[in-house]
Formats: sequence, C-alpha cells, structure tokens
Amino acid sequence: MKVRSAKTNFGDWIFVLVCIAISIICVIPMLHLAAKSLSATEFLIRHEVTIWPKGFNLEAYQTVLSDAKYQRAFVWTTVLTLICTLLSLFMTALCAYPLIFPGLKGRGVINIFITITMFFNAGTIPNYLLMNDLHLLENPLVLIIPSCLSIYNMIIMRSFFYGIPDSLRESAEIDGASFVQILMKIYIPLSKPVFASLALFYAVGRWNGYGDALMYIKTNKQFFPLQLLLYNIINNTNAVEVAAQEGFMQPGLKDSLKSATVMFATVPILLIYPWLQRYFIAGVTMGAVKE
Repeated sequence: MKVRSAKTNFGDWIFVLVCIAISIICVIPMLHLAAKSLSATEFLIRHEVTIWPKGFNLEAYQTVLSDAKYQRAFVWTTVLTLICTLLSLFMTALCAYPLIFPGLKGRGVINIFITITMFFNAGTIPNYLLMNDLHLLENPLVLIIPSCLSIYNMIIMRSFFYGIPDSLRESAEIDGASFVQILMKIYIPLSKPVFASLALFYAVGRWNGYGDALMYIKTNKQFFPLQLLLYNIINNTNAVEVAAQEGFMQPGLKDSLKSATVMFATVPILLIYPWLQRYFIAGVTMGAVKE
C-alpha cells in the first residue's frame, strides 16, 4: 500500500512539473512582448530586452490609446464580440435542444447531416462567392452570420442537456409547460456551466478572429476588427512606413508599437477567463461524458 502511494505521489509531482513547464512556455512570450512595449528604443535597437523592460517607456501605449483608429477598432471589436457571443449561444441552444427529444422525427438523419459539416466544407472560393451572392461583402453582417453556430459547441451543449433528468421535463409537460417554457425555465437555468464555457469559446474565437474580415472586408475600414488592424501593422515590414504612418521617426519604435498593440489586443480577453473559470471545467467535462 505504501509503494502504491509513493508511485502516486511521484506521478503527481511529474504532472505538476509538466504543467509548470507548459505554463512557463506560454507566459514567457507574453512577458517578452510586455517588456518590449515598455522599453526604451535604444535597448530595442540593440536587442537587449528579454522578459524585463529596460528604460521604462510608455510612449507606445500612449500612441495606441490616443489613436482614433485603435479606439474605434477596440470599441467595434468589443461590440462585435458581445453580439456574436449572444447570438451564437442562442443558435447553439436552439439547435441542441430539439435533438434531445427521442420523439423528434428524423433526429438520426439530422444528427448525421450536422456532424458531416464538422469534417467537410465548401472551401474558400465557394464561400466567397456565396457571400458575394448574398450581398454580404463589405457588410459587418459577414462577421456575424456565417460563424454564429459551431457544431462542436452544439454537441457539447446537447450532451449537457442529455445529462438533465428527463423527469424534470416530463413533470413540466404534465403541468402544461410548452417546449419553450421548459427550455427557458428548466434547461437554461440548470446549464449555466456549459453556457459560460461556450460563451468563453465563442468570445475568444470572435475576439481573435481576423480571417473573415481580411477576406470579406477590404474598403470599409470602420469595420476592421482589432486583430485585423494588428495583422496589418505586424505584416508591414517597412519600418519607415510604419513610423511615418504612426507619427514616429525614431528607429526601434516599430517593435515597441507592435508589442504594445499586441498587448492592447490580448489583455482584455484574458481578463474574462477568471470570471468564468469556476464554470469552465464543469461545463466542458459534464458536457463531454454524457451522450
């Protein structure tokens, strides 16, 4: 018995060490970017900045926070993320809820067709032509409608709904509750963990998304999300052009500005996770083991 306990403790220590190593690997790039965004330009030019800022300097953040295009992109991305998250949760619940009823005609066929879409899609060019035919190009709705439902997340929510006792639904039906009332008064209140988890998935996906905007929006810069603005800055390799566009002419400020923009775009979504952490593990695990 003692040998088994020693082996278990040794395995736990190995697991903890692996988790610490992975955490360090994830944190170091963020610390490096934060240090570059807060460092003076002469240290950046000499590549002396690692994970600790040298020559503390807030000029890059002052530029980012005072520039109208960054402010506009931040506000638009926040609104877009909120709208997409709420709409996606609504669509996910609307799709998952009917599929838990055994009496739904064609439920097996519907599940098959839904599952197929996880593995096969039309491709980039057909999707672009579809958006063009729907007159969604250069339209902010193109950032909302096509990605409002994730089949993977729908399966997680459906599995979570399966775990709610049928007796609750049946008792509500006996009392005369409609399907909508059962969803609103029984399933949704009991599904806070899975809703919080999927809200985090949808919010992070939309906040970090830029591919759809890059493909479908070319001229309406007021609808550029923050990540697309960041993408354009990072992919501009000409330091002189970047300096001229941002009002800087000193060498080294390009790297500082890039780092500050990355931090500006990353930190807000990171702050959401602690608020949802208590629901996150329960939502994913409970929705994953019941089918």
